[in-house]
Amino acid sequence: MAATPTPAIWRSPARQLSRRSILRGGLGAVAASAAGVPLLSACGGDDSGGNAKEMSFWNFYGPSDDQGPQSKWFVDTVAEWNKNNDVKVKLRYIPGKDYLNGTTLQTAFQSGQGPDIFLISPGDFLRYYNGGVLQDLGSALSDESKADYLPGLLEARSVDGKVYGLPMEIEPLAMYYSETAFEKAGLSEADLPKTWDQTIAVAEKLTGKDRYGVMFETLPGYYQNFTWYPFLWQGDGTPIKDGKVAFDSPAAVQALKFWQDSIQHKVAPRKALGDGGGDVVSNLGSGAAAMQQSGIWAVADMRAKAKTFKYGIIPHPTPDGGKPATDLGGWAFVANSKGANPEAAAKFITWALGSTDAAGIERQRQWNTVVKTNLPPRKSVQQAADAKGAFADGALKKFVSEIAPTGKPEPRFPPEVYQPIADAIQACQLNAADPAKAAADAAAKIDTFLKTYQGAPIS
Repeated sequence: MAATPTPAIWRSPARQLSRRSILRGGLGAVAASAAGVPLLSACGGDDSGGNAKEMSFWNFYGPSDDQGPQSKWFVDTVAEWNKNNDVKVKLRYIPGKDYLNGTTLQTAFQSGQGPDIFLISPGDFLRYYNGGVLQDLGSALSDESKADYLPGLLEARSVDGKVYGLPMEIEPLAMYYSETAFEKAGLSEADLPKTWDQTIAVAEKLTGKDRYGVMFETLPGYYQNFTWYPFLWQGDGTPIKDGKVAFDSPAAVQALKFWQDSIQHKVAPRKALGDGGGDVVSNLGSGAAAMQQSGIWAVADMRAKAKTFKYGIIPHPTPDGGKPATDLGGWAFVANSKGANPEAAAKFITWALGSTDAAGIERQRQWNTVVKTNLPPRKSVQQAADAKGAFADGALKKFVSEIAPTGKPEPRFPPEVYQPIADAIQACQLNAADPAKAAADAAAKIDTFLKTYQGAPIS
C-alpha cells in the first residue's frame, strides 16, 4: 500500500495518481466544496445550551416524499440512534433546492431558531463558524476516528485544531453526456470535447428544438460557484492568493466568458429543469440536455431513476493551454453550539459518521457506494468499499482513476468573498456583462473586505 501523501503534495491538481493510491489516501486533502450565501446577522439557536431530550436535524435527504434509498438511510440512521439513546433526534426535511439556494436555514439562525444538527459544505463553513454557532466535536470524537479520516478532510472543518464538522462524502464534478443524443447527431466518441472551443462546437451540433447541447448551473448560489471554480483553476486562476485578492486575472475573465458563450451561442439553457444544474435525471435523462456538468452523486440518481438511459462521463474540457481540474465537494454534519443539547448533538454526529466499529463502517459504506455514489472520506470505509468492487468499473472507476486525481480543495470563503464572485458569474452568464469588468468589480469588493477581515483563516 502506498504511503499516505501529505496535504502539500495534494495541492497539485496535475499530479498523476493510481486508483489504488486514491482509494487508500489520496482525496482527503483535496476535499471541500462550494462557497456560501449571505452572512448570518445574528447567532442562531435558542441560547439554552441545555440538555433537552429532543434534537432537530435539518437536512435535504429525508424523510422525503419519494422515500428513496437516501431518505431511508437518514431515517434508519436516526431510528438506530433513537433506539439506544435517551436524547432523541427528529428529522426535518427541507427540499434540496430550498436548502442549497434558499434562505430557510439562514433565516432560522437569524431568528434564534436554528436546528440542533444540520448539513453544511466546507465552502459555507466560515459563515457559521464566524457566526459563533458551531459546536466543537472534539470531546465526542475519538483519536481512532480522527486517524481514520483522509488527510485534509477534518482540517477543512477545523479552526485552531478543533473539529467543528464531520464529512460524510467526497464528490468530484465531471461532464455527463447522452450516448443516444450523440448517435442521433451523427457524433461518436471521437467527438467528445476536450477543449472549451470544442465544447461549444459540439454543443451546436447537439442542440435542437427540444434539446440544448450543454448545461451548466444557472441558479445563483454557492453550488453554482462550486461548479464554476474548476474552469477558473484550469487557467491557474484563484480568487485569493497569499492572503490577497487575485480574482482580477486572465483566468477569471476567460472562465466567465466561456460560460457566457454557452448562453450567447444558445447551446445552453438559461434555466435548468428539476432541482437545477446538478439534477442529471431531470435534464440529461429527460433529453433536455445532451451534455451536463454534475457530480459523482448523479451515478446513483441515474441508477435509481433512469436505469436504461445510456450515458458516459468525461473530464471537464480545458481552455487552450489549460490543465485538467475538478472540484471536490462533500457535505458534513455539524452541531449548533447554542442549540437544545450541543453535547448530545456532537455525540450523535460522531456516532453516525465517525464510528469505527463494523456497524459504523458498513453504515458509511452504504451511504458512499450503495444508496448514494461518492468517494468515502474514511480509510476503513474505502477499504470496505474496495473489497465490494464499488469502483471496479463503469463511471465510478473513471471518477476515481481519471477525474478525482485532478481535484483540488475548494477554499472556504466567507459570504463577503463568495457573493462578489457569484454576482460576476450571474452578470456574465445571464446578463451579457463584460467579463473583464465583472472580474475587476468582484476583485475590488473582495479586496475591500480582506483589508478588514478578522474571522477564522480563509483556506
